[in-house]
Amino acid sequence: MAGGEGTRLRPLTSNQPKPMVTIFNQPVMSYIIELLKEYKIKDVVTTLQFLPQLIKNYYGDGMDLGINLNYAIEEEPLGTAGSVKNTEQFIDGTFLVISGDAITDFDLKKAVEFHKKKKSLATLVLARVESPLEFGVVITEKDGKITRFLEKPSWAQVFSDTVNTGLYILEPEVLDHIPAGKNVDFSKDLFPRLLKEGKPLYGYVADGYWCDIGNLEQYRQVHEDILNNKTKLSVPGIKMGDKVWVGNDAIIHPSVKFKGSAFVGNHCKIEEGAVIGDGTVIGNNVVIKGGAKTGHSIVQENAYIGPNVSLNGCIIGKNCDVKNGANVQNGAVIGDDCLVGANAIIKPNVKIYPFKSIDAGATISRSIIWETRGMRSLFGTDGISGIANVDITPELATRVAMAYGTSLKKESFVVTSRDSSRVSRFVKRAIIAGLTATGIHVRDLRVAPTPVNRFNVATTAAVGGIHVQISSYDPQTIQINFFDSEGINIAASGQRDIEKYYAREDFRRAFYNEVGEIAFPPRALETYSAGLLRNVDVEKIKTSKFKVIIDHAHGSSAFAMPLVLGKLGIDAISMNAFTTEDKTAVDGPNFDQSIKQVSNTVKNFRANLGVLIGGSCERIFVVDEKGKLIKPNDMLHLMVYLVSKHEKAKGKIAVPLSASHHIEEIAKEGKRKTVRTKVSAASLMKRASKGDVAFGGSQERGFIFPAYLPAYDAIMSFCKILEYLSYEKKPLSKIVAQLPKCKIEEEQTFCSWDNKGLVMRKLVEAAKVGDIELIDGIKIHKNGDWTLILPHPEDPMINIISEAKDIKSAKSNVAKYIKLVNEITKGQNSV
Repeated sequence: MAGGEGTRLRPLTSNQPKPMVTIFNQPVMSYIIELLKEYKIKDVVTTLQFLPQLIKNYYGDGMDLGINLNYAIEEEPLGTAGSVKNTEQFIDGTFLVISGDAITDFDLKKAVEFHKKKKSLATLVLARVESPLEFGVVITEKDGKITRFLEKPSWAQVFSDTVNTGLYILEPEVLDHIPAGKNVDFSKDLFPRLLKEGKPLYGYVADGYWCDIGNLEQYRQVHEDILNNKTKLSVPGIKMGDKVWVGNDAIIHPSVKFKGSAFVGNHCKIEEGAVIGDGTVIGNNVVIKGGAKTGHSIVQENAYIGPNVSLNGCIIGKNCDVKNGANVQNGAVIGDDCLVGANAIIKPNVKIYPFKSIDAGATISRSIIWETRGMRSLFGTDGISGIANVDITPELATRVAMAYGTSLKKESFVVTSRDSSRVSRFVKRAIIAGLTATGIHVRDLRVAPTPVNRFNVATTAAVGGIHVQISSYDPQTIQINFFDSEGINIAASGQRDIEKYYAREDFRRAFYNEVGEIAFPPRALETYSAGLLRNVDVEKIKTSKFKVIIDHAHGSSAFAMPLVLGKLGIDAISMNAFTTEDKTAVDGPNFDQSIKQVSNTVKNFRANLGVLIGGSCERIFVVDEKGKLIKPNDMLHLMVYLVSKHEKAKGKIAVPLSASHHIEEIAKEGKRKTVRTKVSAASLMKRASKGDVAFGGSQERGFIFPAYLPAYDAIMSFCKILEYLSYEKKPLSKIVAQLPKCKIEEEQTFCSWDNKGLVMRKLVEAAKVGDIELIDGIKIHKNGDWTLILPHPEDPMINIISEAKDIKSAKSNVAKYIKLVNEITKGQNSV
């Protein structure tokens, strides 16, 4: 399979297909051909799609290589399985599928023998890797029979570190299951379907080296692995000393210092005073002038490296000219045929695409893609977040917005809004600039609660929304949240699209007459409040004549709430009901003080309840008539009880996997069924939008009423609490007191990124089949207790949550699994 564009390897693949990227002066695909020849496989078909003629011109019919080489060209992308279906005319027996852009020394003979022994329809060759996030995880039984596929999972879905290498041994019958001319993927489409149909699929865990050269870091790493004898592949050239190989006719001055492993290609010239550091790979016909220093860098053929140049952890493309004194830093990549002027500095991780010119003395800190001259994952649990004007800058906001805009159709509408802080204002303006620059129209709500944005998206033709806010718990941290066309948090696939364009910096540029418009929708708050009130029993609330204390915490709920309160007929005392530019966060000490103030006010005015609305207007903190703050788990129990008993809308109750098992008991009394979701807010919102859910809630005090909006909304939650209490006719404290109390303990333990997959696989292997759930992380049930082991998506940590009959047992369960995680990773963890 050699049809890939290799977008994550750009700029190295900007003008050549991925299989033609060189390793030690030889295309990656040539190593695969040599491996096939080693096992007497000589009839080869190559699938081509991107720049096919370059591969055909290089290899011809394969005669010079000692193989019979044919080609199957796709007019349009057919996917991995579809491309193999396209070769059907050449196949008449058991055949092997292998990627033309990976490096491996697997024993193919053993894999084929395993396949035949198991009488398998399809055998997937598997490998164990430290970080399985970028691969398809395959779960097998002890005999190798495949039980489950997970394509590019999140950490919460990593139940094993055994991954699909893209190397398959197949029977011709497999092709009968692939429709001709359709885009079909092996791991996403075909194999899961065959597994569902009960076909014999097996996984063979191969010993040896395998590296999917999927990104630039892996491209550099594979060179160092070969230099350091981590594979059976040999380095070409004559070995000089322990770890230095030199090609034919290379001229190296005696004063040149080699520090560690290195490779020098044919016809190279390295002049006096140069220092060739560890992990350096130099292509054919390269000139390195005196005083130049290299380390962990790759210099491709025909490049010129001037005097006193410093190359550290970088890649220099073919035919590049790097002038004297230039400094190319770690992770930087210079594409083919570029000129880097004297004393220029190329900052870390900068990508310079082919045929660019960098002026002498310039400092380049951003990638150069369109111009002729010169984050781990962006998304976390709270959208894109970071320290204002340090992590989240106007430049980043604009580029993220351009990436998002590029992923959408031109002339689509996106709704934007923000909280009242000045930081959010400049970030939102940068976002609007990025969106309109890609031809996206913007409906700007200016300062507005998050639910108003969501509602506006869900009830108009907008394809998405963006809300910018200061974190509710840290005034230094800013969050950029993205919503889909339903007004719920954007799915992982949408996040990956944004990250893809952001990483490639391959943004769409609108022509002067295509730049997006900016509109300011009138009466957005009124439309939102009217829609909300249509889903609340206003007349019933009026009859109860509630007295309520409301703390707006200087948030934007102060804009929307008055439009609702005036219709409910309640006696409301509002606190902090105005926005400021410097009081937008409800952080630690401020939160405690705010709750204390609400509590005292409730008691002084003998109110029925008090509420504090979070700054984003999504989460609600409730104080009962005695001035006591209702705890998170108790609050979820309360809402499930009230919804089950009084909510008119039919449907299930959705809660996260981490919520108490008492939820089912409470819901059952109200004749409601429950459904469990992944722990993230995005997963809960997605499930709530399915149409069969009447309520969704989490321990984060976020509550969803899908009949109105399948997302958290504190104002809607407030109204619904009043509605239910008007039916209940009991004070809050008494209702809470009669509900079951959960005994849940939660703790985190350190686990390096490299070991998360190992930990999850070992825990799955150790658990009994009937005792575990694999919805999100690993949930283990035992003697009525449960423990959830959940890898943190952003930090090198694992969350362990347990519920038991008493808090002592819950703490014991947590301690047990912390100890087990530490034992599994003993001696392996590193920060």
